Amino acid sequence: MNHYYTNDPDLEHDEHQFDFELAGNRLRFTTDSGVFSKHTIDYGSRVLIETVIASDLPAGALLDVGTGYGPIGLSLAKHFGDRKITMTDVNQRALGLAKRNADANDVKNVTILESDRYSAVTGDFGVIVTNPPVRAGKTIVTDIIAGADAHLSEGGQLFVVLQKKQGAPSALKLMREVYSEADVIKKDRGYYILRAIK
Repeated sequence: MNHYYTNDPDLEHDEHQFDFELAGNRLRFTTDSGVFSKHTIDYGSRVLIETVIASDLPAGALLDVGTGYGPIGLSLAKHFGDRKITMTDVNQRALGLAKRNADANDVKNVTILESDRYSAVTGDFGVIVTNPPVRAGKTIVTDIIAGADAHLSEGGQLFVVLQKKQGAPSALKLMREVYSEADVIKKDRGYYILRAIK
């Protein structure tokens, strides 16, 4: 069985297109089989985007870990046109779609690259955001949350969206062990937005 957090180039294609307003911009997305939330932008990602935009962010580049076909990274890149945004995923099909979606929406300030967690990530970021692949297992989610510390600049912020029932309380506990500060900054329909500050 194919999962959105793996690579399966032989998976049959089933492309969809839809428009969606995110961060005040109407964006067009192409999706396909084998990617997460292919029919619409999932609610957790929407809450994450809104919360990041409403926050007082530190300066610096932004990293979207587990970008999928790109709704979080592209909407933030469109909103923060003066910031450089790096978008990563392990799923090559999702990355191909993210590149197509960046072109379709005329988003230029993004770098899209294949990376298993932080394996291909270089440099420091003021902000890291993630809607982590919960179905990939706790180890990967833990690695994404704890591993962000090595890629945040001093005072940088990590934003994570998780459902309460999918481990948000234990993720918050981990963040408080790793970072100088961590809190739940928004709750919406069972989704928690967690923010840590390095």
